[in-house]
Amino acid sequence: MKPFLIKILFLLPLIGSAQNLLINTSNRHVTSINGTWNYIVDPYETGYYNYRYEPYDQLTEKSNSAFFNNYHTDNKLELVEYDFDKSPTLTVPGDWNSQYEKLLYYEGTIWYKRSFDYRFTKDNNRLFLYFGAINYKAEVYLNGTKLGVHEGGFTPFNFEVTDIVKPTDNYLVVKVDNKRFKEAIPTINTDWWNYGGITRDVKLIEESATFIQDYSIQLKKDSNKTISGYVKLNHSKGNDAITLSIPELKINQTLTANDEGYITFEIQTKNIQYWSPDSPKLYAITIKTDYQDLTDNIGFRTIETSGPNILLNGKSIFLRGVCIHEENAMRGGRAYNDADALIALNWAKELGCNYVRLAHYPHNEYILKLADKIGLMVWEEIPVYWTVDFINQTSLSNAKNQLTEAITRDKNRASIIIWSMANETPPSEARNAFIKELIILTKSKDDSRLVSAALEKHTKDDVNIVDDEIGKYMDIVAFNQYTGWYGGSLEDAPNAKWNIKYNKPVVISEFGGGALQGLHGTIKERWTEEYQEYLYQQNLKMIEKIPNIRGTSPWILNDFRSPKRVLPGFQDGWNRKGLISNHGIKKKAFFVMQEFYNKIKLQYN
Repeated sequence: MKPFLIKILFLLPLIGSAQNLLINTSNRHVTSINGTWNYIVDPYETGYYNYRYEPYDQLTEKSNSAFFNNYHTDNKLELVEYDFDKSPTLTVPGDWNSQYEKLLYYEGTIWYKRSFDYRFTKDNNRLFLYFGAINYKAEVYLNGTKLGVHEGGFTPFNFEVTDIVKPTDNYLVVKVDNKRFKEAIPTINTDWWNYGGITRDVKLIEESATFIQDYSIQLKKDSNKTISGYVKLNHSKGNDAITLSIPELKINQTLTANDEGYITFEIQTKNIQYWSPDSPKLYAITIKTDYQDLTDNIGFRTIETSGPNILLNGKSIFLRGVCIHEENAMRGGRAYNDADALIALNWAKELGCNYVRLAHYPHNEYILKLADKIGLMVWEEIPVYWTVDFINQTSLSNAKNQLTEAITRDKNRASIIIWSMANETPPSEARNAFIKELIILTKSKDDSRLVSAALEKHTKDDVNIVDDEIGKYMDIVAFNQYTGWYGGSLEDAPNAKWNIKYNKPVVISEFGGGALQGLHGTIKERWTEEYQEYLYQQNLKMIEKIPNIRGTSPWILNDFRSPKRVLPGFQDGWNRKGLISNHGIKKKAFFVMQEFYNKIKLQYN
C-alpha cells in the first residue's frame, strides 16, 4: 500500500477529465487488462439502487447488495443475489451487441468485472487506470471504491489508483449504461448502431512520481520552419529539465520547466521533409526528463486555406475521400484493433483516397496512427449529430468535454487536418451559439488545423443553396447532399444550379445511395447495384461543376448496421449505402468512384 499522502496529493477528479488525460499511452509502461471479463445484465439497475431507488454508492453504510462491492459469503443462509464469478463472460475490448445474439438490441446497464494482481516495479511509483472508450456512461469502481464517472462513448479517460490497488486480488467493476437520452451527445436519434460496452483497450499505466503527462509538437501556425508546442509534467518539483530530441533534424534542446512543470518552446529548423499522403514522413521524437524517456513518431505539415483552395504544405489539393464508420462490417461489430483499422484504410487507399472522414465521432487511436503511417489525411468529428439539445448547457459542457478529450489525445497526429464540430444540425440561434462555442474552444486548443462541419443544402426555384449562417466561421464549407436518393432527379443532376454563399473551399462531406450487393437490374430499380452506379455517375458529373469544389467523401465505405434500416430483403438492419458490402465485396459504384479519383489525381499533380 502506498503512503496516504500520495492519495491526497494526486488522486484524479471523480469524472473523466481531459485536463488530466495521459496521452501516447502505447509508449508508456503499460499492463493490459484486456481479455475475458465477467458480466451481469441489469436492466433495472438492481445492483446500483436499493428498493427505494437510492444509489448504493451515495449511502453512508456499505451494502452487500451493491454489485460494485463484489460480495461473497460462505454463510449458506445469507441472501446474496448476484455472483460475478459464476456469471458469463464478454471479451474486452468489444461491444456486447455483437458478442451474443440475445444482446444485439440491448440498451441499458451491464456490469463488467475483472480481477487482477499488480506489483509496482519501483517504490513510490504511481498507477493509472486508462480506458480507451466506454459507450456510453461509465461508473468505475476498484476494490469497492468509486473512482468516478465518465460520459461519452468515444473518448478516453483515466483515474489514478495508486493508493487503492493491492498486490493481489484486486477487483475492478465497471457499470456501463448505453441508454440513449435527449440531453446526451449524441442524442436519442442516430443512424448507426448503439454498440454498448467497453469498446477499446483497458490499461494500467505505471509512472514515476513526476512524469510527462501531455505535450504538443507541431509546426507553428503560419510557419513551415518553426517547430512549436509545449510539454506538461505531472507533479513537477519545479525547474525540472526537459530535453526534446529529434535526431534526424539535429535537434537536441534542453529546457527548464516552470514551477507548475510546464514549458512552451519554438525551435527553428531546416530541411524538414514534410508529411503528405505521397510521402508520409514521420520523425522519431524523444522527450527526456530525469524520470523517464517518452517516444513518439510525429509528422510535420502545414494545412491552410486561401480563397477556394486547400493548401497542404503550400500546394493546392483536392480531398479524395470516403466516410468511414468505426465498424468491422464483416464481423458486424465495433472496430477495436489495428487489424480492423488496416482493413478500412487499405480499402480507402484502393479506392484512390488521400483523405478519410471518420464519422460521426472520434475513432480508435489505432486508425489515426495508421493514417499517419500510410498517408491519409483525416477529418475527425465529435457526435454533435442531428437534433442535439442545443439550449441545454449540460449538453454543451458534455460536447466541449468530448471535443477537449479528442484534441488532447490526437493533436500530434499529422494526418488530422480538420476538426469537425457537427453533422447535419438544423440551423437556429441556439444551434449557432452552441457550435460557435465549440469553434472557439477548438481554436484555443489547436489553431494549426482547419475547422468545419457537415452542413446541409436547401433548394429554392430549382437552385441548390448553401447559406448556413455557421459557414462564416468555418475554414471549409462542407455539406451533405443526396440527389437521387432523398429526392431530386438523377437525369437532371449534371445541370444542377448552385448558389454557395461563401468564397471558401467546398467539400461534399456526404453523397450516395443504397444498393444490396449482388442485386442486379436496371438504373430504374432502386437497391440494385446498377441504380447506385448510375447515381454515382450522375452525382459526380454534378459535383465537378460545383463552384470551389475541393473535395468529396461519399457515404460510405462499407455497409454498416443501423436499427433505422428495417426493409426486409434489402436492408435487414443494415445501411446499404456502402461502396463495399458487409461481406467485403465491392459494388459497381466503388469502381466509378475509383475512376473519378484517378482522374482528379492527375489534375492535381
